[in-house]
Amino acid sequence: MPESLTLTVSLRGTREVRDNCQLFRLAGLLDAFSEPTFRKVMDKYVDEGPSNLILDLSQIDFVDSSGLGALVQLVKKAQTAEGSVQIVTNPRVTQTVKLVRLEKFLSLQPSVDDALENVK
Repeated sequence: MPESLTLTVSLRGTREVRDNCQLFRLAGLLDAFSEPTFRKVMDKYVDEGPSNLILDLSQIDFVDSSGLGALVQLVKKAQTAEGSVQIVTNPRVTQTVKLVRLEKFLSLQPSVDDALENVK
């Protein structure tokens, strides 16, 4: 059963541990306001493991440069821990990521099922 996460007033979600990965479903804003808390919480979960993460951002309304920076740092941290990050996206998030040409690095996926298939 997913556990509820209240990261900030503007960013909330759930966390579910599967066999070899953690699935986070997030909603709201991933921006300069929520980024420090997001980064701290996600770092803790990468350390706890498993280090393969799926971030379902399909319900995210807005991502700014701070949010993108946090996603890049999360991918690097997961890779250091021998893991990976798959990001389930929506058109708004995809457009923002493509503007800065990070779509390959951030491993964007169209659905949670696709992301699960890509977990090592």
